[in-house]
Amino acid sequence: MCIESVIDVARGKAPADILLKDALVVNVFTGEILKQSVAVKDGVVAGVGYYDRGEETFDLAGRYLIPGLIDAHIHIESSMLTPAAFAAEVVPHGVTTVVADPHEIVNVAGLAGLDYMIKASSGLPLDIFYMMPSCVPATNLETAGASVSKVEIDSFFKKHPRSPGLAEMMNYPGVCLKDQAVLGKIRAARESRLVIDGHAPQLSGRDLNAYISTGITSEHESVSAAEALEKLRLGMKIIMREGSAARNLISILPIVTEKNCPNILFGCDDRSPADLVNEGEIDFVLRKAVSYGLDPVMAVQMATINPARHYNLPGLGAVAPGYRADLVVLPNLADFQAEMVFKEGVLVARDNKLLAGLPAPEDKSVRNTVCLPELRGRFELDVPAGKNLARVIEVLPDQILTRCVFVRPAELTAAHDIARVAVVERHGKNGNVAVGLVRGFRLENGAIASTVAHDSHNLIIVGQSAGDMELAARTIAATGGGLAAVSGGKVLAALPLPLAGLISDQDARNVAAQHAELHKAAKKLGCTLPSPFMTMSFLALPVIPELRITDMGLVDANHFQLVDLWVRE
Repeated sequence: MCIESVIDVARGKAPADILLKDALVVNVFTGEILKQSVAVKDGVVAGVGYYDRGEETFDLAGRYLIPGLIDAHIHIESSMLTPAAFAAEVVPHGVTTVVADPHEIVNVAGLAGLDYMIKASSGLPLDIFYMMPSCVPATNLETAGASVSKVEIDSFFKKHPRSPGLAEMMNYPGVCLKDQAVLGKIRAARESRLVIDGHAPQLSGRDLNAYISTGITSEHESVSAAEALEKLRLGMKIIMREGSAARNLISILPIVTEKNCPNILFGCDDRSPADLVNEGEIDFVLRKAVSYGLDPVMAVQMATINPARHYNLPGLGAVAPGYRADLVVLPNLADFQAEMVFKEGVLVARDNKLLAGLPAPEDKSVRNTVCLPELRGRFELDVPAGKNLARVIEVLPDQILTRCVFVRPAELTAAHDIARVAVVERHGKNGNVAVGLVRGFRLENGAIASTVAHDSHNLIIVGQSAGDMELAARTIAATGGGLAAVSGGKVLAALPLPLAGLISDQDARNVAAQHAELHKAAKKLGCTLPSPFMTMSFLALPVIPELRITDMGLVDANHFQLVDLWVRE
């Protein structure tokens, strides 16, 4: 950017590179909507007001102009897309910036995975700001593919000054119990004066105070208005999550007021490829929020200037002089359907289509990451003598929380909606296999499986037949990772994810189509969950209440300890 040239355009002494004429500009600072023209020079907004000269002019004729949308919290790997394929899908929806936590791929491939994501994000019409993962591994109750220490976190912050800070600190028991390895990571971010994101579902009272006192400033795990409000009152920024498996927007939306709006952001967290294709990204969240009564200007603020300020992203989040010309043209503030998207003053998408191809970086460093042990006979379950109850994981619709329920052996059948769930260590470290029971998938037969299993991403399988569970595992291993649905010794559908067992090398439309076939297959097996594979992926996350399963066994997430499957009444 040439400052002198920008000044000349701002003062009307030189024509703009691009003139956006007669727009209804949403002012995120005052909450007003003003009819103005916007002059862009060298990729930044030079002036907002009356301007009439531009090398290229777009007459918006009363259409709305808002800043590029910002997703405050996303795991790109959960879309199963490369950064380029993700950008190709979300940029036409008006998303020009995301704050991403790459802890999925780092838990599999370590810092080589993070290097791949950063390189794969270069040259895209989407700013991807990577937080440094804090939980690799998330806990000591699972086997991850890698580990990241305070020393490596310090080094990353020095090497990558664009990073906003430390990603979601999921190990809240470790924080409250003063685990020195956990606190060391927090100190690394504090010493660099960077943001620390939180992840503390259902944490309350004094433990919540202790957690926040360390410098953790945001939270995206609230599932109720009361939970969000308690955290908001203690100074946390609340990220309203509306993903594919966890949909918390409607529950939390009632807390928003004009006074507290600056402290509330939007984030998708985990978004499936089908939902990206069919619904969109943050634009979908805006549509939904406004349809449930949120003031549209406040919604725009929560998706632009609020995350830009929280994550210290200067020059982003507003249509104002000196701000980057990341701009979205809309016909109205209800549908949020982007007609034009500008990135640093360049028209990059129009009428929901990207206008240029995107680079495809080298990805050899994140291939061949699935190494399974021998599995024959390892999914069988026998009731031990003297035990007459089983701990069963019960999934909850539209939530990633689970319940722990106790069920008698005679009721551990498909007729009672009970299936086996197994986690297999897939990083080639110890060959662990743990088997438990789950309720809520309603599988009548067959099995579904995935190497997407938060956060260590071991192989997870839910099934009724040990033989089908073994077939699902073999099917996934043969493609270097992925998802599969099988029944009666036949593969019904599969989605290869050869990059770290998490990411496809295909575009969003192809991935979404294969994902849709998997959902159809799961439905044929009797499953009634709207996102069965994403729901299954969270069963292995031991930092979310109540009962989980990792390769080491069943985990009581409330007390952060391994527990037995079988118990005496």
